[in-house]
Amino acid sequence: MTTPRSQAEDDDRRTRGMVSIAVPSGKVTRPVFGRHGFAGGALVVDWPAIVGSAVASHTLPVRIKFPPQDRADGTLVVKVASGAFALEMQHLEPLILERINGYFGWKAVARLKLVQGPLPQPVRRPKTVARPAVTTAAPSTLAARLDSVEDPDLRAVLERLGRRLTNS
Repeated sequence: MTTPRSQAEDDDRRTRGMVSIAVPSGKVTRPVFGRHGFAGGALVVDWPAIVGSAVASHTLPVRIKFPPQDRADGTLVVKVASGAFALEMQHLEPLILERINGYFGWKAVARLKLVQGPLPQPVRRPKTVARPAVTTAAPSTLAARLDSVEDPDLRAVLERLGRRLTNS
């Protein structure tokens, strides 16, 4: 027979306030990343920091294939956006391998396998242009500011613009 939990035990299990999403998301993503050879997905998340933003904008790590019963000397499968950049990646392979293995702390990856294909588009938020705050000026203030303008056509255009800005 189970004993009912006390109020104090229930309070200990509850979280107070805000909790970082990174803590519970690791529990959700670990099985998915684990199937592709990424332990916890840190390589995917830190990819731009490891290889640099210029390389990361054209590439995406897909999976790591390790030899049976071994977690070293694996093959990292990298998706590359174009054939031209795949050639660049072949030239950069020794440097990229050094950076990846330096990130892991051991010789986790021995070679790169490049696969050409489209990369997922990053989520971009539309840029909103902030309108400058317009103070409503009295018509007499607007006329006073335009007294120094000598050209009558320019003065008329600026006056119309000023009226339109103060009315909107």
